[in-house]
Amino acid sequence: MENRILTNTVIIAFQRHLIEQEKSAATVEKYLRDVRAFFAFAGKSIVEKELVMGYKNRLMEKGYAVRSINSMLASLNSLLSFLGWEDCKVKSLKMQRQTYCAEEKELTKTEYMRLLDASKNQLQLNLIMQTICSTGIRISELSYFTIEAIRHGEIVVSCKGKTRTILLPGKLRKRLLDYAEKKKIQKGVIFCTRSGRALNRSNIWFQMKKLCQAAGVKQSKVFPHNLRKLFARTFYRIEKDIAKLADLLGHSSINTTRIYIMTTGTEHRRKIERLGLVV
Repeated sequence: MENRILTNTVIIAFQRHLIEQEKSAATVEKYLRDVRAFFAFAGKSIVEKELVMGYKNRLMEKGYAVRSINSMLASLNSLLSFLGWEDCKVKSLKMQRQTYCAEEKELTKTEYMRLLDASKNQLQLNLIMQTICSTGIRISELSYFTIEAIRHGEIVVSCKGKTRTILLPGKLRKRLLDYAEKKKIQKGVIFCTRSGRALNRSNIWFQMKKLCQAAGVKQSKVFPHNLRKLFARTFYRIEKDIAKLADLLGHSSINTTRIYIMTTGTEHRRKIERLGLVV
């Protein structure tokens, strides 16, 4: 068997491969994070099917959710394919399609409003949350919100090999332009640090977590992606058009969109009870 040992050089080559494949920055970051976790597990051991299976079992022992494990294995299998080590790839865990979401993790509209109220003295964060929640964008797509695009009323986003146009609600457009005028931002990305760099995921995540106590919202519910999911659930509740919602979210598969619009366990139970089959 060839010398199948992971090294930093191999991981850097894989990173270049992902970039050449035009993966988004967030996807590249995620794949590398997962691959480095396996790298730490493998050490200087020769990579064989048995080792990869052992890593899969380790993830299960640590209590990761099935979806999380499968996501990490997908990243690892991508690396193994890149290296031509197809015989080392492992299968994902089988899971039954979930019919409802965990209530302790789902942000409600009422809780969202409390977060906005708690951030009223943090104008930038307040507008970032409103921007994500009213358009359904990914947090990585905030960098496309330039002054020029906002003035035009349309944001053209290129992500994961696809281009889509996001129409700004009139009220949001006005508030963003008012903010830009107040901060004397005349061109370029509207949401940036004091040094002029675009805000990243960790900046926003950290600021949102600090709102939890004042807003009376559980930390498990407060992170940027939950704003995107709240947009999806609210849109679907009104329009009942999952195909249109998939387009708005930039999803290739409606199956992904279905995950976003699952109801909570309480709502699911209420619907079952309405059947009136218990006497």
